[in-house]
Amino acid sequence: MISAMRPVALIGMPGAGKSAIAPLLAERLAGDADDLDARIEAEAGRPVARLFAEGGEAAFRALETRALEQAIDRGVRVIACGGGIVTVDASRALLRRCDVVWLEVTPAEAARRLGDDVAARPLLAGDDVTARFRFLLRGREEHYRALAVLRESTDGRTPDEIADTLARRLSAAVRKEAR
Repeated sequence: MISAMRPVALIGMPGAGKSAIAPLLAERLAGDADDLDARIEAEAGRPVARLFAEGGEAAFRALETRALEQAIDRGVRVIACGGGIVTVDASRALLRRCDVVWLEVTPAEAARRLGDDVAARPLLAGDDVTARFRFLLRGREEHYRALAVLRESTDGRTPDEIADTLARRLSAAVRKEAR
C-alpha cells in the first residue's frame, strides 16, 4: 500500500541514479530530499570510501541505518539510500516504514555512469566492475524485490524523465488507495 504520508525511499545498485533522482522527485511531490551517503559524509567529515577503510562495512552500515532512521523521523519526503542498505536487518525494518522504489540499472549501464567514480566505491573496486556489480546484485536482489512497492528501470533515461514517471506512478497509486 502506497501512502502520501510515508516517505519514499529510493533503493538500487550504485549508478541507478538515486542521488540524482531524489531531489527531482521530491520537488514534484512538494517535499524535501535527503541523500544518506551525502549526509553521512558531511557529518563524518570524510568520504564513504574512507569510512569503509577506517571502520569496515559493518561500521558504515550502522551509520547508514542511523541516518535512515533520522531522515524518517524528520519527515523527509524522498530518501536516496545507499545501494547496500538492504543488507542490514535494522535498515530493512526501517525501510518497511517507507514506500520503497527500486531503481533498476543494468551492470553495463551502471559501469558507464560511474566511470572513474568507481574508485570511490569500495565494494566495486577491482579490475572487472561489471562482474563485481553482478556479484553484489545477486546478494541484494531478493531484498530489493521484497521491499519495493514500485520498480523502475533507469537505463537510457534521464533523471528528469524518471522523476516524472515516478511522480505520476506514486500519485496514481495514492489515488487508487484512497478509493
